[in-house]
Order: sequence, then C-alpha cells, then structure tokens
Amino acid sequence: MSETLLSRETISGEKPFEEKIRPQSLNEYKGQSKIKEQLSVFLQAARKRNEPLDHILLYGPPGLGKTTLACVIAHELGVNLKVTSGPALERGIDLLIVLKSLKPNDILFIDEIHRMRRPIEEILYPAMEDFVFHRVIQKGLASSAAVIQLPRFTLIGATTRAGLIAPPLRDRFGIIFHLDFYSKEELFEILVRTARILGVQSEEAALIEIASRSRGTPRICNRLLKRVRDFATVQKAEILTEDISKKSLTALSVDAQGLDDLDRKYLNFLIEKFGGGPVGLETIASALGEDSETLEEICEPYLLQQGFLQRTPRGRMATGLAEAYRLT
Repeated sequence: MSETLLSRETISGEKPFEEKIRPQSLNEYKGQSKIKEQLSVFLQAARKRNEPLDHILLYGPPGLGKTTLACVIAHELGVNLKVTSGPALERGIDLLIVLKSLKPNDILFIDEIHRMRRPIEEILYPAMEDFVFHRVIQKGLASSAAVIQLPRFTLIGATTRAGLIAPPLRDRFGIIFHLDFYSKEELFEILVRTARILGVQSEEAALIEIASRSRGTPRICNRLLKRVRDFATVQKAEILTEDISKKSLTALSVDAQGLDDLDRKYLNFLIEKFGGGPVGLETIASALGEDSETLEEICEPYLLQQGFLQRTPRGRMATGLAEAYRLT
C-alpha cells in the first residue's frame, strides 16, 4: 500500500521526462477546451467559497491527460494531491489510511476507479457524501461501529471504462468530464511546448508529421517525439527535419494514419480470415495473442474513432474505410 500512495510533492518520482513536460496550470494544459472553460468556472467558485470542488469523474481512452488534469486542478487550488488506484485499495483499512492522510480541501485521485472492489466502493459512499468513515470493530463474537470524521476533500476518479462503474458510485460525482481525442493542431501545440522544454530544435513540418501519426493522444505524441529525437541524435542532426520524422516513424512501424503493427494485424485478421466480421473480441484476442482488455482499451478506441471498426451485438466488424486503408 505504501508504494501506491503518492503526494503531489513525490510525483517527482515519475520519469524525469514526464515530470518536465507536465503542465502546472490550465493555461499550459493544451486541448480539451470545453472542459477547461467549465473547470475554470468551478475552480473560481470553489476558491471564492473556500470549499473543496465537487467530486470529479474523468473518463476516456488512455493517454489523454486525466492524471495531468488532476495535477493541474490541485496546483490551481494550491492543495495537496494524493494519488492511488482502484486495484491498490484492497481493504477498508487501505482506504482509511489514504483518507486520514488528507487535509481540508485536499484532492484524492483514484486511477482505474472502475477496478475498485465493490466493498471498498460501499465504504467510500459516506466518505464522499458526508465526509465520514464507518469502521466496524470486532471484539470476539460481538462487533461495534465507529464513525471517523474526515476532512472535506475532493475525489477525482479516472477511468477508461466508465460503463463498468456502478451507478451508485457514478451518481456521487458532481462533475463528470469525458476527455476526447485531440486534433492534430492541438497535438502540434503540445509538441511545440515539449520540444522547447527538452531543448529540441525542430522544423515545424517535423512536428506536424509527428502530430499526424499520434492517434490523437498526447502521451503518444510525446513518446514519439522522444524516439524521433533518438534517431536524430544518432544521425548527428542538429535540427529535427520533416524527412527525419518520416523515416523515424516508418522505422517505428507507425504509418501515416497513426496505426501500428497491432492495429494492422487486428484489421487484417478481421478482413482476411472472416471477411470483415462480425467476430467476437475474445476470438480476435486469442488469434493475435493479446489480452482482450488491451485490445478494447488501447487498440479499438482509435480504430472506432477513425471509422475503421464497428462494434455490433454479434461482434467486431471492419468497415469499408478499413478495406480501403488496406489497399493504400
């Protein structure tokens, strides 16, 4: 448990690259403009009333900045951020330790909140609503309940699978935000900032090329920038050019649409083996030697967003766009 609980001060324990590029304010946070507009109002109101924010649920595909947004909110409010995850909260005492470590108006961030055990969820309900923790004390065959008062805090839950969150838990979030994929223009802005922070000299066209192949995901565009920088370093290039970006990304098996080897294997399996489908997810996962959850959370959201894939009651189906993509 001690390894899963981080304060905002210990977030520096992350990789230095991630720590360097993490924005600290809403102005620095690129993309998600509608969320930022609404959040700015909620933050101002909370500061004026000197109250914690309503509990917030952030959901969307991986890599879109849910953890980063939680860090920004904490920084904007000038409060501490405690970070844990749903799977880490195995027992009621684990949750109590986290909650007792909070100070008034602090933020508790629970990643993968959909993976939290149901008994822990039920313990969390009164903590979210009334800021109390009900603890059962066993004394032999008898038991008694103790009510522990908690400081007023904000819970920020993050999930890639909002549909798996129990309705009673979801209903206790006063603010719910869905994070969308980023446009190429927004990813370009992120890359400009990241390149500046890392001291990377680059042509604009080189960053545009990376942005166009980044699957609408900030985490991926920053990762690809690092890898392209590696190729440039080996080639002793002082400036990142469009040609270096294209050749580097091709070497990394990332095509012009942002699809990688796994995406292509997925579509090829659907089209070549089953005539485009429908095919069950477990069948696809078994054939590709991948975990079905990996395909559902990492691979499929982008294929759906690009119009290459359909989810139907009978299974997954490749679209006409997928067929056309394979012919290019």
